[in-house]
Amino acid sequence: MNRLSVLIPVYNAENTITLLCNSLVALYARKYDLEVVLVNDCSTDSSDAACKKLQEEYPQVITYVKLSRNFGEHAALMAGLHYVTGDYCVMMDDDLQNPPEEIEKLLDEVRKGFDVVYTYYPERKDSLFRKIGSSFNDLIATLLLGKPRSLYLSSFKAVNRFLVNEIMKHDVPNPYIDGIIVKTTSNIGKVMVLHRERSYNRSGYTLGKLISLWGNMVVNFSLIPMRMAGIAGGMLIVSSLVYALYKAYDDIHTKGTLSDYEQLMSANLMFRGITLVAISVLGEYVGRIYLLLNKNPQYVVRELLASRKKPRAVEYLRTPGKKD
Repeated sequence: MNRLSVLIPVYNAENTITLLCNSLVALYARKYDLEVVLVNDCSTDSSDAACKKLQEEYPQVITYVKLSRNFGEHAALMAGLHYVTGDYCVMMDDDLQNPPEEIEKLLDEVRKGFDVVYTYYPERKDSLFRKIGSSFNDLIATLLLGKPRSLYLSSFKAVNRFLVNEIMKHDVPNPYIDGIIVKTTSNIGKVMVLHRERSYNRSGYTLGKLISLWGNMVVNFSLIPMRMAGIAGGMLIVSSLVYALYKAYDDIHTKGTLSDYEQLMSANLMFRGITLVAISVLGEYVGRIYLLLNKNPQYVVRELLASRKKPRAVEYLRTPGKKD
């Protein structure tokens, strides 16, 4: 019997997490060696009490991890992956927009040999703001990460044991799980599933969190912005040279003299271009140092209630992130 892990980052889900876990146990506890890993990302409602009650009710199935502060969805996922022991791991949200019944579709697909299987929807039931944010995120990921345009980086996905082990090797702060996946493997599948309307709380993704997510994608996986600054600087240098040559040619043929403004404009463009190029080069070095040496914790575990199921050795094991 395959061991199936379901990893759920929990944030203000007091109205949904019990329903979700009860459904998962009813659907898959007999068919698979099931474990459910709940990672509470410092919720401000009664999610902590709900998760602890679930762990008491299903001590053989549920592992509960409580973080010391709100680190964000992807850091919560990274924390949970260190307690996942399944042959396959399904990551899903806590809001019931992804029906638990659809997990079987992901498992059927990932068993075909894919490292990861993403989902896509015939119709998304999100708000207009969330749709716009997801579309922009998809565009940024395509430009910076080299993601296939046809692939939607959904939060509802299944990964195999190999990919779980590879993801855990990344210890940079502010992780972006989908970026790690796209940079690790091209063996990616996708499957269409249903998407429900949100029944309770609004999405936890605010504009600020979306901007932070895009920033993590840029800083952790790409030096393109610095290189774009260098390109812009180079273009300014070329523009200043063209401008100076044009004015010198015009001066010779008209027997005039360059005005103070024209001389200042040419010199200003030149020096601004040189400055941008210098910043780009310096930023390239600093960016590479940051990517290699920054050791801030990805997450901090305040409390752990592990399932009583006998743990199974996995191919890769390292000490989980910092504990409070």
